[in-house]
Amino acid sequence: MTIYVGNLSFQATEDDVKEVFGEYGTINRVSLPVDRETGRMRGFAFVEMSEEASEDKAISELDGAEWLGRQLRVSKARPRENNRSSYTRGDSFSSSSY
Repeated sequence: MTIYVGNLSFQATEDDVKEVFGEYGTINRVSLPVDRETGRMRGFAFVEMSEEASEDKAISELDGAEWLGRQLRVSKARPRENNRSSYTRGDSFSSSSY
């Protein structure tokens, strides 16, 4: 399972996130996505911990907590949905000869 951490301060670093979540158990991985164009953090993170019980405790205690001036939104991460349209060339265009 992976934890989603939303409304994260743009000043937060991977080490900062590890420090906070490390109080609840062993961390396997932390990901702080950045914007492709600007290189700035996107304001959220994903944290993977070694035990589900540790993740559950971190979620229950950190959701709504204030950290670095922001109120965190912490929950179980949901699988990524494919938001891209299923557009294919044949959907809108027909081949016709002139």
